[in-house]
Amino acid sequence: MRRRVAPAIVLGALVLAGCSAPGIPRPPAVGPIDTANAEPVTLASGLAAPWSVVRLDAGGALISQRDGGEVLELTASGDLREAGVVPGVVSGGESGLHGLALLDDGETRWLYAYHGAADDNRVVRMPLAGEPGSLTLGEVEVVVSGIPRASTHDGGRIAFGPDGMLYIATGDAGQRERARDRDHLGGKILRVTPEGEPARGNPFGTAVYSLGHRNVQGLAWTDDGTLWASEFGQDTWDELNRIDAGGDYGWPDHEGFARAADAIDPVAVWAPGEASPSGIAVIDDVVYVAGLRGGRLWLYDTATPSIEPWPVYTGEFGRLRDVIAGPGDTFWVLTNNTDGRGSPGRDDDRLLQLTLPEG
Repeated sequence: MRRRVAPAIVLGALVLAGCSAPGIPRPPAVGPIDTANAEPVTLASGLAAPWSVVRLDAGGALISQRDGGEVLELTASGDLREAGVVPGVVSGGESGLHGLALLDDGETRWLYAYHGAADDNRVVRMPLAGEPGSLTLGEVEVVVSGIPRASTHDGGRIAFGPDGMLYIATGDAGQRERARDRDHLGGKILRVTPEGEPARGNPFGTAVYSLGHRNVQGLAWTDDGTLWASEFGQDTWDELNRIDAGGDYGWPDHEGFARAADAIDPVAVWAPGEASPSGIAVIDDVVYVAGLRGGRLWLYDTATPSIEPWPVYTGEFGRLRDVIAGPGDTFWVLTNNTDGRGSPGRDDDRLLQLTLPEG
């Protein structure tokens, strides 16, 4: 069983910058305490603009590299090799190979990938063949196409929910005026079957699950089935949102806490320089949010919403692109210092294993 993170203790050692819903007080400060129980462990190094990491059941992981379209296999013994290159990836600006997700339907092990193509963003899937340590990618199948692409705001996170459906985070691709348009795929969270059809029960009878988003970057669920999403803001507020089916989150008319009748407010916001949130994970009902510009990991306790988000590992690893639960009392963080916006160190980029704070 994982240790429960103790937010009120960790908070005292750190400077708070995130904000929860208006009216929620900051907790009192207490004495300093270490934010982790062990030194970081480097699982992989020398990565080139990595974007997503998914763990494999047999140990190890798969890692996407944005610009080259490579999918790397990190073996259980710690070796790094290329499993294959996703066909049709066209990189440029913020687009390229983005999120990965795994599905075993009992007959085939599938690797799903979100990527930029010549004229759109799309989700594809490929059979994952071979044994651990020698995995390869099979023939590609298009799952969803026609997602708008641009040099920025391309979304890209994908994840299978507890309902078995595939959720797809898209950006507005610069077409901000269409983010609230139910008939447009940009600026949305989509929900589809593993084959790419609109999922039964979707609010509008299409693939659209929620709308009014600027650039969703992270998707994760708490044990009660609630979907959480991180989102890049423009100049004022980045957001963590609790996602409702059919919910309109207000972009481009609203950003941050708007208290507007026609939009759902976020549960937490940050100034972009302190966050620029990317991938998220949920561990023991705490949402872990990887920060790019902020160069830190933000934690938000969904079980105790009266506690504001708090940061850990501020400035220690540079830009953080993704975070996932690791084995035991650990979590994994993917750095992103080689994407053209960071200051890469000698071993960047890296996949790190960190230990949960004492609780």
